[in-house]
Amino acid sequence: MGLFDWLRGLFDPGRFDLEELARRLDVSSDELLNLEPKYRHFTVPKRGGGIRFIHEPHPALKRMQRRILRRLLRRLACHPAATGFRPGLSIVHNAIPHVGKAVVVRMDIRNFFLNTRAERVARYFRFLGWKRQAVNALGRLCTDMGGLPQGAPTSPMLSNLVNYPLDARLAALARRLGADYTRYVDDLTFSFAEDDPSAVRYLVRRTKGILAEYGYWIHHRKKLRICRQHQQQLVTGLVVNRQVNLPRRTRRWLRAVKHRMATGRDATLTPQQLDGWYALELMVYNQTRGS
Repeated sequence: MGLFDWLRGLFDPGRFDLEELARRLDVSSDELLNLEPKYRHFTVPKRGGGIRFIHEPHPALKRMQRRILRRLLRRLACHPAATGFRPGLSIVHNAIPHVGKAVVVRMDIRNFFLNTRAERVARYFRFLGWKRQAVNALGRLCTDMGGLPQGAPTSPMLSNLVNYPLDARLAALARRLGADYTRYVDDLTFSFAEDDPSAVRYLVRRTKGILAEYGYWIHHRKKLRICRQHQQQLVTGLVVNRQVNLPRRTRRWLRAVKHRMATGRDATLTPQQLDGWYALELMVYNQTRGS
């Protein structure tokens, strides 16, 4: 999907109309036009501090978004570097390319979903060949407040699809500098086999410039991390210094919780929560070392 393809999509009048969209979704055209996109807006605290703004679609809208996801979006191509919210991929797959590297660089995009603007989503649907009325219907059903709503079933996949050109440019930048690149939703990770400070500085500066072209900015104070081998290198919460694993502190904490439960004392987790943590630990083991 090169620049020519995107330009063609911008100026192509489209091949697929609203009736074709309704047929693929197995609904009527009237239902597409008359469904009112309603959301409940609220905030939740982030684990690392701050708040996350959630757009929860009303049930009828959520059902339609799930239908759009299943019937229109799931089989479309994402860039290989995008590992989040893709069937068969996980945080482990996002971490594996960065194991044993001299330098790991992590960046976090601010307000990623909402800053994936509705205009870019519309351009993507036009690129796919939808005519104006179908593009308008899809944009109305899949965006809110001018961007992708965090909480809509369609937003994660659309964020991957719309950002194919961004991922392609960042992957090319990484290759040119001898680095590897992955993106898990709003988390960007680059890793270098050799520690070249000038290459790392250039990468950070150039990445900021490329992101700005797509309407994104990174968190500077807390979320920009440059870690070398003598430091703990974390990628989407997993240690990658020598192999992919849960952080040692987390593994010790889980053992302590299990011991407290086994001795009949109060623990900070319920048995169901502990099972979830052990399922994560098992997933990491299976996907990195084989079951």
